[in-house]
Amino acid sequence: MTKFYSVLPFLFICGTILPSTEATALTKQPNGARIIGGQPAFAGQFAFAAAIYVQTSDSQFFCGGTLTANQWVLTSGHCVYNAVLFTIQLGSNDLESDDPNRVTVSSSTYILHPDFNPDTIENDLGLIKLRMEVTYTIYIHPIHPMERELWDDARVYIPGWGQTSDFDSALTNELRYVFISTITNEECRITYGNQITDNMICAIGNYNEGTCHGDNGGALAVQNGRTYAIVGVGSFVSSDGCESTHPSGFTRTAPYYHWIVNITHETD
Repeated sequence: MTKFYSVLPFLFICGTILPSTEATALTKQPNGARIIGGQPAFAGQFAFAAAIYVQTSDSQFFCGGTLTANQWVLTSGHCVYNAVLFTIQLGSNDLESDDPNRVTVSSSTYILHPDFNPDTIENDLGLIKLRMEVTYTIYIHPIHPMERELWDDARVYIPGWGQTSDFDSALTNELRYVFISTITNEECRITYGNQITDNMICAIGNYNEGTCHGDNGGALAVQNGRTYAIVGVGSFVSSDGCESTHPSGFTRTAPYYHWIVNITHETD
């Protein structure tokens, strides 16, 4: 990771390494991102949320994602970078328990944003194409990116299965979420300096609420009438830890609206 200001917290790419007897996790792979200070989601509340198990040639890890069309999942670029296989769960808030609403789909096809930079995590977006189209239900339903830029101090939802504590590296079994506010990039640069570019957005809670390892790739969403719109994709957290009061970081989706919809062919 490129260091811009040694006196400032560094950005950590978010992704939880999964234990495996078949693959050794590389330190250059995503380290993970949190739902800290969150609460459990009810069934169908975030019907767009996708749990993504990522396999590379020598490691495996977990990311979040967002169903944006019946055959496409939007996630962060570092979640698809060098990947060879994805196993994606939709329709269930629970990662392990039996759930008749769960649909599991595998894929090895993805599109990484052509300008993704793994060192600066700029343009940190990727799209995964599912091997089959999924049928929409009250538990599986897409949301679409909002074309216009998000207003300042917006109230946003962040669902995810990431760590709930710096002291426990395990994913949470149930989908959780926080409801926090965005801040301006100028405010976010107070913490991270010029590592924050115009195509990034930060959010912060009243205390230490935010994302943690395993929440990367998931949605930053706003209420849009009776549904949601995606305005950001989980990208980074502070190297000071998930439970610090530093902002959580996301890639804005509005600047990439046409790139996303031209691939998925889905709009509001």
